[in-house]
Amino acid sequence: MSVPLSTQAFDTGSEQFRKEYLAKFPWTSMNTTEGDAMLLRVLVESRGAKRGVEVGTNNGYGAINMGIGFERTGGRLISVEMSPSIAAAAREHLQKVGLDNVVTVIQGDALTVLPTLEGEFDFVFIDAAKPDYLKYLEALEPKLTPGATLVADNVIEHAREMADFLEHIQSSPLYDTAIIRASMQKNDGMSVSCKIR
Repeated sequence: MSVPLSTQAFDTGSEQFRKEYLAKFPWTSMNTTEGDAMLLRVLVESRGAKRGVEVGTNNGYGAINMGIGFERTGGRLISVEMSPSIAAAAREHLQKVGLDNVVTVIQGDALTVLPTLEGEFDFVFIDAAKPDYLKYLEALEPKLTPGATLVADNVIEHAREMADFLEHIQSSPLYDTAIIRASMQKNDGMSVSCKIR
């Protein structure tokens, strides 16, 4: 009889434990896909990101993947989630994989929380209310370092809902942007931008 991962006596910070935990994660269609989540981790690590913001935690699948990247760079991730129950679930998953010291989940409306965040950020992932993407960016843009990476999810399937955001990041002289598909699981894609100054 197999023992649930949450009760096994494993080193929660070990690569193998985390790999198995993610493989059995209670994934839903609201989560980032496996391929996209891995791309986020790769972007964090290759950028050497130290301070990141995730807008829309859901139950923490993407936050775990990015958290592994931030742990390797010695950085930290702040993740903002509107729902109290979902934020609590995300915190529990992060604690179980030993990343609660790397990822901080703040429960609240991102449009209220983001303007209060202090300091500069070099990595942003947006995956929340689609019509508000530009508002999220406007709250964070003054805090983004030159060379910061900005990733936004669902930009193909929901392009009409975020047309103002897409227009901004594709036409502004502040950004170089590409639209990519790292996974066909949802037949969707992400925008990946570099803030060039």
